[in-house]
Amino acid sequence: MAETGIPTVTPLPHASPSFGALLRAFTRIGFLSFGGPAGQIALMHRELVEERGWIGEEDFLHALNFCHLLPGPEAQQLATWIGWRLHGARGGLAAGLLFVIPGAVIILALSMLYALAANLALVEAVFLGVKAAVLAIVVQALLRIAGRALDTGLKRGLALGAFVGLFLLDLPFPLIVLGAGVIGMLVAAKQPDLLAIKPGKADAILPARPWRSTINSVMVWGAIWAAPMVLIALTLGQNHVLWHIGAFFSQLAIVTFGGAYAVLAYMAQEAVQGFGWLAPREMADGLGLAETTPGPLILVTQFVGYLAAFRAPEPFSPLVAGLLGAALTTWVTFAPCFLWIFAFAPWIDRLGHAVRLKGALAAITAAVVGVIANLTAWFTLNVLFAQVGEAEVGPLRLDWPVWTSFDWRAGLLAALAVLLAFRLRWSVLRILAACAAGGIVLSLAALNP
Repeated sequence: MAETGIPTVTPLPHASPSFGALLRAFTRIGFLSFGGPAGQIALMHRELVEERGWIGEEDFLHALNFCHLLPGPEAQQLATWIGWRLHGARGGLAAGLLFVIPGAVIILALSMLYALAANLALVEAVFLGVKAAVLAIVVQALLRIAGRALDTGLKRGLALGAFVGLFLLDLPFPLIVLGAGVIGMLVAAKQPDLLAIKPGKADAILPARPWRSTINSVMVWGAIWAAPMVLIALTLGQNHVLWHIGAFFSQLAIVTFGGAYAVLAYMAQEAVQGFGWLAPREMADGLGLAETTPGPLILVTQFVGYLAAFRAPEPFSPLVAGLLGAALTTWVTFAPCFLWIFAFAPWIDRLGHAVRLKGALAAITAAVVGVIANLTAWFTLNVLFAQVGEAEVGPLRLDWPVWTSFDWRAGLLAALAVLLAFRLRWSVLRILAACAAGGIVLSLAALNP
């Protein structure tokens, strides 16, 4: 099927599920994929490796390492690869879409309700608790990823450099990611031990280079990715909010190494300060919605796209504009994921020996820890304080809290969330539910002293 832009695949000898069985399995996975990428990958491993035996353990782990090399949500890309491995083109499309669609539909419904009811007292009370819970969840993610990724001095230095570059120097996020990748490639070529990677085997036998299928895939999926942007440019022009939404999230899709947490600070900075699409606390609300729904956490982009178009709807009604903004955001966020998988999956066996590529990934992963630390600082300031000051001192950009604007309710709920997450080890959903209930109780107490 090279003429379709999707490489052919030989069925696995040890597993031959029907296409209907694949659809049923990934429909189930799509509705149960809570808990971020770690939980989603564990779910797929249990369902497809342990229980059904459709994919071998070694193949699963090898594909997971491959997906970590790519920008975008690794769990969704792993699902796409598994579908491609089992049933070629239609299997990859089905698995990838079913992994996303349930969460996307739920996020869309919640975004519509949020846009209509964000100013209601009850809704504000719920999101007060949700944002406090998200703060603890982000801190937990930071510590978990740091403990796994920062196993050498160079990696710790890259993480610190990324944090300083973003939080104090206001450097562009893509520059941080690309710079770390270049450093990783250079170090891996000379001293791979500084990044805790093993040098490649000089006598390794590598498979042939599948250039033809890769080029076809890039051309076809590049056209699919660009199609709505061409339509918008021809009908609405490049000054319309939908063009800005599509262009921004297309750029984001290229630099989202390290998962959604890594890119959220950059997205929040641009969506809040650059475009003015939503307020900082609304950004935290969106992340809370994404945490409570199945599917990739990067679906928070759909929430941003919906609100951006909803608030600048011309020539459409707000509802229609919001739906178009959400659909466009989802399209340009996930179409690239299919491009990466279908273009590079045939190279997976060669990538296992690419030491410089492994070095780039290791360095980017280390820098991502600093990026998430920057996100943590950003959320802390904007969740706990109603006002955040900003000033430039030479090359430094300093953000500081206006202490008189401290929200004691958010602080109390954040402390509760930290207790539940770190001491009692509650699940994400239970923490969110408890803090949402706490937000309602505190708001009612304030109304009835």
